[in-house]
Amino acid sequence: LLAIISFSSAQDKDIKTIFKDKKAQGTLIITSMKSHTDYVNNQARADIGYIPASTFKIFNTLIALDETVIKDEKEVIKWDGKTRGYAPWNQDHTLKSGFPVSCVWCYQKLAQKIGNETYLAHLKRVGYGNQQTGDELTTFWLDGDIRISASQQIEFLEKLYASDLPYKKEHIRILKDIMLIEKTSEYTIRAKSGWSGDIGWYVGWVETKDDIWFFALNMDILDRSQLKYRVEIVMETLKVKRII
Repeated sequence: LLAIISFSSAQDKDIKTIFKDKKAQGTLIITSMKSHTDYVNNQARADIGYIPASTFKIFNTLIALDETVIKDEKEVIKWDGKTRGYAPWNQDHTLKSGFPVSCVWCYQKLAQKIGNETYLAHLKRVGYGNQQTGDELTTFWLDGDIRISASQQIEFLEKLYASDLPYKKEHIRILKDIMLIEKTSEYTIRAKSGWSGDIGWYVGWVETKDDIWFFALNMDILDRSQLKYRVEIVMETLKVKRII
């Protein structure tokens, strides 16, 4: 089961300054796989569970592939023709195209095929967060009962990176492929953002030549202008700490 990880209780001054400069309230954990170095902002908040929002698409993708409601990252999910608020959603999608733009209707369509009891079984199987869903099958990760902390996100990501989850290696490969954000000669970033309306997330990992660094940020979102801070805070911290 995913347990609460105890990171260094010391408040990292660099990260605190970055949050303060943006007038943002939140937590960020950055932890290395090899050197076991931890950088934490707001340890108390890091252990509090929040709605995962679209970061749940990471696990949701594995569940959908495992339940064969979608074959692979290339299978087309047909658009129903309804115009939604975000232009990139208004077209046919695959997992490869829908995951980066957080296509909500794509995953809602998959959720209808998966079903609540199946979700509960997968959540228990992996020990994901509080292992609850909620009343609405197609929106429980946005406004349901499911909760996960930044600490638990880190442990889940560590297991995912190591392919230490009870899912087929091919499905894990597909997931890692669609999580790719940036690849340079010095580092590779795989990640997913999330937004519930009042909570913003950015979780993932950075592969460098020397180490693997996992990160999980959640923060209060008071208005849309703060959404950019999810990625900005993580990236600025990675640079200040000379990880990238």
